[in-house]
Amino acid sequence: MWNVRMRASKNRSQKSEVRSQNPKTYEIHISGAEGVYEDAEILKIVKEYTNRALNHPKGKPDNIVITLEQIKQIPQKVPMLPVITLKCNSPDKAKEMIFQILSDIGVPARTIKNSFKILTSPRTMRGAAIILKESGVRVEPDRERGVRVSRLGIEKNTEKILVRKLSKMKVSITTVKEALILASKVAAYTDVIAEICISDDPDYTTGYIASKRLGYIRIPNIKSHGQNYGGRVFIVRENTNINRLIKYLEKTPIIISGDIN
Repeated sequence: MWNVRMRASKNRSQKSEVRSQNPKTYEIHISGAEGVYEDAEILKIVKEYTNRALNHPKGKPDNIVITLEQIKQIPQKVPMLPVITLKCNSPDKAKEMIFQILSDIGVPARTIKNSFKILTSPRTMRGAAIILKESGVRVEPDRERGVRVSRLGIEKNTEKILVRKLSKMKVSITTVKEALILASKVAAYTDVIAEICISDDPDYTTGYIASKRLGYIRIPNIKSHGQNYGGRVFIVRENTNINRLIKYLEKTPIIISGDIN
């Protein structure tokens, strides 16, 4: 069993404030994907990830890095979150809905506001931000990198059922499936209160809130078409052991299994 990760980026030069004649080079995230696969699936998924990076609406990448890591631990099994889609016709309405949903489960307004600042920042992170529920303080060690949720897959039978369900819903199967697998892993951790996600893909405008208590709630029109901002925020209990949480998110192999509601 292998963890396959793809990251595509574009180089951009920026003039240094200190040395105006010497440009700095930094990366703009173009595309990313990750999953746990058996040996026989490797060639197919590498090709699929490469095609995704080369045909992304953000443009052609300058760098595509695909990493294969053999997984030797036995993956933990985690249940799939139930999927709900709300009716929403504008970003303002989406923000109002998110405030209401999170307020109803006890998340303070300052924490929700801090989450939106991260999600709507023009400089997107590679991974996710971690915010403490009560104080609203951001606590992941590397704010540029964020936290990358890794080593996650889905049982074949569960995947077949999910794909049929998503087909009937007439949504982007790959996008929703991958986000749902990730959200299900995150929600399974006891100290995670909720996840909020806005895709940084300018053509994809449906975001979501997810938690063990709420399920996976899709929110259409969370941003306007053509906007490049986006991100992912995990709201966690105030006394969470952050190092232990990050180890779970990045290192613990998880397979989504079981019935789908």
